[in-house]
Amino acid sequence: MRLKFLLQPGWLALTLTVWVFAGACFTLLAPWQFSRDAEREAQNNAVTSSVRTDPVPVTTLLDRPNADVEWRRVTLTGRYLPEGQAVARLRTVQGEAAFEVLTPFQLDNGTVVLVDRGYVRPVNGIKVPELKPVPTDQVSLTALVRRDESDTRDAFQEDRHRQVYSVNSAVVGRAAGLDIRPGYFQLTEGQPGVEAELPLPKLDAGPFFSYALQWIAFGAMALGGWLYFTVREIRPGGALHEPNENKVKRKSVAEMLAEDEAAPAR
Repeated sequence: MRLKFLLQPGWLALTLTVWVFAGACFTLLAPWQFSRDAEREAQNNAVTSSVRTDPVPVTTLLDRPNADVEWRRVTLTGRYLPEGQAVARLRTVQGEAAFEVLTPFQLDNGTVVLVDRGYVRPVNGIKVPELKPVPTDQVSLTALVRRDESDTRDAFQEDRHRQVYSVNSAVVGRAAGLDIRPGYFQLTEGQPGVEAELPLPKLDAGPFFSYALQWIAFGAMALGGWLYFTVREIRPGGALHEPNENKVKRKSVAEMLAEDEAAPAR
């Protein structure tokens, strides 16, 4: 029976591999890239809208998660709390190493938020430079709403500075003994206490949509190849068919040479 080859261990293993790979392409890898494309589009729209609209008082947004209003421009009025300051290490800004300076800020209503005052370049490649002192009086700031990064490793002390691995309000609050609202606020250019202003993200679509299409194509190619070889094996003469007993067996070169040597000389 021609379909018996479908039950051979080698063919079953090939079939399983092809279908698992194709399933991963269609249900995991392509949707993952589509979701990243949607995130990039939402970010671009939020950044564009932020640039075109006037800032609003931060108190109007405090009851909303930062993820819902990320990149909105807001105004904050209050005082810096430099004793709770930390620097985020292992950062890259415009392709070069940097530290980001994170300082708690107490609003007029008593709420404490985290302000990202921008970045500084390391000294000798690894050390935190001298930081600008923050204003001691009440100030008004304009900043961008940002969501916390996911790394929650504890802060540590090095080179006379409290250092953290990510911009995360809970980590800084835990190290400083402060109850800091989730999320943080990134200062814009020219604000009191700002270091070097962090650049806005690039407003390009990115490669994610094309990557998603590539994964779909890879999955389709895998299934197409499997179907092609299946049809080829079903037809007569497939490589996995059992040999036909009535079919004349072709002799190998070694067999033909041995027959020539054994034949009597003429």
